[in-house]
Amino acid sequence: MALLEVTNLAKSYGSVEAVKGISFHIESGRCVSLLGPNGAGKTTVLKMLARLTSPTSGQIKFDVPHPQDVRSYIGYLPQQPAFHEWMTANEFLEYIGRLSNIQRSEVLTRRDKVLEMVGLKDVARRKIGGFSGGMRQRLGIAQALIHRPRLLIMDEPVSALDPVGRREVLELMGEIRQETTILYSTHVLHDAEEISDDILILVQGQIVVDGDLPGVRMQFQQPMVKIQGEVTLEPWHSVWARIPGIQLVTGSGAWVELTVEDLAGARNAILQSLTEQNIPVRSVEFGLTSLEDLFMKVVKS
Repeated sequence: MALLEVTNLAKSYGSVEAVKGISFHIESGRCVSLLGPNGAGKTTVLKMLARLTSPTSGQIKFDVPHPQDVRSYIGYLPQQPAFHEWMTANEFLEYIGRLSNIQRSEVLTRRDKVLEMVGLKDVARRKIGGFSGGMRQRLGIAQALIHRPRLLIMDEPVSALDPVGRREVLELMGEIRQETTILYSTHVLHDAEEISDDILILVQGQIVVDGDLPGVRMQFQQPMVKIQGEVTLEPWHSVWARIPGIQLVTGSGAWVELTVEDLAGARNAILQSLTEQNIPVRSVEFGLTSLEDLFMKVVKS
């Protein structure tokens, strides 16, 4: 049985359907990204899984020894974690440990372990009010891990961080996934490609893509040619659209993307068109569509 199984989960606020009967499952030991544009319903889904809000309908099943007390198996990091600024990192985690009904002797052991894990051991006695954004996020992850959860749920854990903070947290997530199942939301496609085993794409409250990353790539990736011109390329869109094997011509201004059936077969025809039409170009790239291309495609459709 999967660690988490969701069936026909829905949430409405009055007449507004925020989440529309979604179903998916998460296997133990996996790192899963919940992708979607702003307003897709990602936070609502995570809050229902963390038991912070009740679904309108549907089922959430956890494969844990005591499902009636499922919150003790979940670690949760909200998008904007709140802290007592006057506390030190040590004091804050001791406070969270007591709220989690962990014995004091074990709290101190767990506190030291998670602080070392998230790279805050050297600032454990520093007041949180002086922490940077990246340090705060790592402390938030520490509080979510102190009770040894089976599932770590994080809402946009890197979206508000600068490049250095983002890199630190992503590397930390890569380490945590070795011991704990992770489900996190993001709208940053590169992050999902870097550390995720599986992806869920949520659009307008519905899951439109669900699968392991290699499988999704194999299913949706297509050969693509990207051309950058020295002038606008729009006058030549119709020329490329008539070339056999070119399925789609998109782009505007000096950029165009050609989705093709077979890269090898289309290569010569495309290069020949550039020469015959005297099209001034800066670069031509032959490759495959990315996860970001897939994301934009399903969001627009």
